[in-house]
Amino acid sequence: MPLLRFIPETTNVNFVKYRFAAFGIDGLLLVISLISIFWHGFNLGIDFTGGVLMNVKSAQVIDISKMRADVNSLGFPESQLQYAGGGDCDKPVNSCVMIRVQPKDIKNVKAGVDQNEADQAVVSAIKGKLGSSVQYRSTEVVGPKVSGELLNDGILATILAVAMISIYVAVRFEWQYGVGALIATGHDVLVTAGFFSVVGLDFNINTVASLLLLAGYSINDTVVVFDRIRENRRKYKRMSLIDMINLSTNQIATRTTLVSAATALSVIPLLFGGPVLFNFSVAILFGIVVGTFSSTYVAAMLLLYMPAVGGSNVDSKEAEATA
Repeated sequence: MPLLRFIPETTNVNFVKYRFAAFGIDGLLLVISLISIFWHGFNLGIDFTGGVLMNVKSAQVIDISKMRADVNSLGFPESQLQYAGGGDCDKPVNSCVMIRVQPKDIKNVKAGVDQNEADQAVVSAIKGKLGSSVQYRSTEVVGPKVSGELLNDGILATILAVAMISIYVAVRFEWQYGVGALIATGHDVLVTAGFFSVVGLDFNINTVASLLLLAGYSINDTVVVFDRIRENRRKYKRMSLIDMINLSTNQIATRTTLVSAATALSVIPLLFGGPVLFNFSVAILFGIVVGTFSSTYVAAMLLLYMPAVGGSNVDSKEAEATA
């Protein structure tokens, strides 16, 4: 008895035919992303702007929702609360909470008050709000300089990841494939970062992690497309590159759709895991769509505008007659 299938095993779509429409849509996304990044910038989180970090413990289980509401009522630009585990924090479980708060901008602080005093005011305000019901185990202040260095390191790590991935593809295949991988992977990271800028979601260290993960996911799809093109190039030596790209992308269309859908289904539950996981999940879900699109309409289509891979290709009609 045949298995129930929701999508066909093979497709017959002329992907190359619609490349100009895809280029137009993609170009619009890139322009919007670049304008937003350079004009509006990012809504940087505590990791990249500095803030106050406090570790508190209670003799009972802490209701983190109530504590979050209490901290947010103080009117800070951003606050993050999460349970901490290990040691006596498991006695009882969820009795320790890590509080991260972004102080009010120094420009909004009255004249004569430096940033250090503003940070201490944050600590006093939180202690005044939570009272003596919890034990204040540690308090740390992360300055803007350290946070700025962390932001620069995150950007550098992302750029190096994309570059090294492209070098690997160029060595593994041919230099044309490496160029396609560089542009496609960089495109995915840039558009996803632009999405965060346009929407105004918090851009923090988790976002950088999601961008690095996205680069790895994107190159996986790209390598699958390239590998199928290389395989078909050996099998159909007289087939034109246009027909080869169409054949290869159709052969893996079902596989790509199933993998993307399965990945998305595994990430969707994380959307309900609280604010810490929400931005990470949104980045991955958006990146899945962009990465799947770019594997076909950025990485593969760029081969049409570079020196022929492995030599010249014959005319499409002649290739069809021969094959």
